[in-house]
Amino acid sequence: RGSVKDFPGFDASQDAEALYNAMKGFGSDKEAILDLITSRSNKQRVEICQAYKSQYGKDLIADLKYELTGKFERLIVSLMRPPAYSDAKEIKDAVAGIGTDEKCLIEILASRTNQEIHDLVAAYKDAYERDLEADIVGDTSGHFKKMLVVLLQGTREEDDVVSEDLVEQDAKDLLEAGELKWGTDEAQFIYILGRRSKQHLRLVFDEYLKISGKPIERSIRGELSGDFEKLMLAVVKCVRSTAEYFAERLYKAMKGLGTRDNTLIRIMVSRSEIDMLDIREVFRTKYEKSLYNMIKEDTSGEYKKALLKLCGGDDE
Repeated sequence: RGSVKDFPGFDASQDAEALYNAMKGFGSDKEAILDLITSRSNKQRVEICQAYKSQYGKDLIADLKYELTGKFERLIVSLMRPPAYSDAKEIKDAVAGIGTDEKCLIEILASRTNQEIHDLVAAYKDAYERDLEADIVGDTSGHFKKMLVVLLQGTREEDDVVSEDLVEQDAKDLLEAGELKWGTDEAQFIYILGRRSKQHLRLVFDEYLKISGKPIERSIRGELSGDFEKLMLAVVKCVRSTAEYFAERLYKAMKGLGTRDNTLIRIMVSRSEIDMLDIREVFRTKYEKSLYNMIKEDTSGEYKKALLKLCGGDDE
């Protein structure tokens, strides 16, 4: 359900040459770069990087960084990296230096599949020769840290066989760990929300509503706090609907004054080949305007053009 697909009749060495020519001489042909890169799939872009190196003995990403600037550069360079390396770079930026970008950690680790998490951990090691878990543990604390470590294992159950008994038990355990307890047993929340399959958890949430009379989200808001609360709410949202989670993140990134460009770039790049069509559909229904239009009103220049290409169409 992505908006970006393999380009038919793809020729990596031809594309490498076109990009080389677009950057040759004084100033670069940004339009040509943008058109080419946004109409190739990630797999094809990776092949173009290899062709570029074997034809010109240069690193395409380094050349693009040199030629382009600002948000447009960040977006284009992000598109050139394989998804796991793109995630690794985002997380590296989120934990580097003083302070941590918790929202970025939450977004990536709450929404990725087991396989995507395993690929991310390997890419991080390969790119930075560091251990992702160690870096996250060194940069976070408390229950927030514990839940991130659980998610980093990429061991969420994937079986679709759901046991009704276990559904009832989990719902009861969550209720007893929160609402019915003086204080909160966070470990129960971490164990159930970090490990169970999505299919199973959806039924647990239904059962929870039935026995407690309130949605699990409301209990999480009442029982947990800070980044841990935000992370658990993100996990619940992704379990209910990943597309809806990202539609909401995109809306918040653009609504009001100023745009959270890093969030906008990260989501448009990471979802363009996975579920952009679903995100657009949810966005249209939920906010009564199209994602395309909101991007159009909120951004400008080549940056805007590239984002609109990734969006892939207007739903108004």
